[in-house]
Amino acid sequence: MQFFGASPRQWTAKQPTASDITLFAEAQKKSGLGPVFLHAAYLVNLGSPNPYLYEKSIQSLTDHLRIAEAIGATGLIFHIGSAKGNDRKKSQAQVAVAMNQVLDNVPGKSFLIMENAAGGGDKLGATAEEIGTIFRMAKHKRVKVCIDTQHAFAAGAISAYTKKEVTAFAKELDTHIGFEHIVALHLNDSKSECGSHYDRHENIGEGSIGKAGFVALAEHKQFNTLPWLLEVPGFDETGPDKKNVDILKKIIASV
Repeated sequence: MQFFGASPRQWTAKQPTASDITLFAEAQKKSGLGPVFLHAAYLVNLGSPNPYLYEKSIQSLTDHLRIAEAIGATGLIFHIGSAKGNDRKKSQAQVAVAMNQVLDNVPGKSFLIMENAAGGGDKLGATAEEIGTIFRMAKHKRVKVCIDTQHAFAAGAISAYTKKEVTAFAKELDTHIGFEHIVALHLNDSKSECGSHYDRHENIGEGSIGKAGFVALAEHKQFNTLPWLLEVPGFDETGPDKKNVDILKKIIASV
């Protein structure tokens, strides 16, 4: 499961109390759900040329990673950010330095997890190659990667979720990143078309990827062993729901 450790729309992040941590551990054990991932604030931009925003982003990720570490989460998934007209190579190096700073700020086991982008607005990490470049620059064992199916499709990193294209995409990820460093999959259908660069999620089977696309992912021996996390709007527009989960369960059961 994935959730926010604090509000995703503000810089500050209140840390959990000892009581909060105990209650969460008890509830998680009772539910049997896991692994657990947190998602960082949407404000974060490690690629920003603005020194103020850059430092605020490091602090925000530090605070959210502390929450992840405190509750024993596998890691904190975050959007890398945008170069905003900055030299791209400079921004890539800046992101790597910042990630190492965050990890130095929060010793422990929880990963700091880069998420691929849809590519609009000069976003960093829309391709496996660029994510791999930043990953190698960071050179840190606690830096990992999450792949979002909708973002990859909108970025044009994969043109269709067919068996052939899914296999080719997995190979590309392995070549540039190393598949063993990918620790989660955001499983979302797409309201936007391939190559549109629009970050627009849709319910499973209702978008441009379609149910057949998720069948292809379920059939793939590497993608089907990753934790699958839903970020869909929900059929009643209140977020990921049982109907989406049930659709995926039927898909998994069919392969």
